[in-house]
Amino acid sequence: MSTGAVVTIVVVIVLVVAAALLAVPMMRRRRLREKFGPEYERVVESHDDRGAAERELRERERRHAELEIRPLDEDSHERYTQQWAQVQERFVDDPESAVTEADELVTALMSERGYPTEGYEQQLADLSIEHANTLDHYRSAHDTRLRVGDGASTEDLREAMVHYRTLFEDLLRRETAS
Repeated sequence: MSTGAVVTIVVVIVLVVAAALLAVPMMRRRRLREKFGPEYERVVESHDDRGAAERELRERERRHAELEIRPLDEDSHERYTQQWAQVQERFVDDPESAVTEADELVTALMSERGYPTEGYEQQLADLSIEHANTLDHYRSAHDTRLRVGDGASTEDLREAMVHYRTLFEDLLRRETAS
């Protein structure tokens, strides 16, 4: 084989390897963006570099894979649906208590589905795998919940109920056990 042919082959191999080295991280990034939706950008903004943010998201995926997330049976689904209706009815007479109860009901539903509920930040991380599109609702509702009794207006409380309902319905909507 001539020297020119060897050089051409080496150049082609180098270009293919370089393209692969560039393509793999780009494909991984695109997959994370698609999976996490708006949560991807929020996590990237909270880190000093994109690589650290993406490592965190991959760690969330790893942790989530170890969880035993389970669907609700029909009885549990109906029970939660009824409890939510009761919480919403109580809002008219006692909005602050209703928001607190909504938070507790969402946490109970998460727990029954198999999500750990040991802390708010961990809840967000665990929910981000399958419920990334409703996390901002949960954040808004939780922020208002923290202000119950300390300056949350009735309109703020109403919005919190709407936000909790969005996450609640998303958690409830996942396949139920047969």
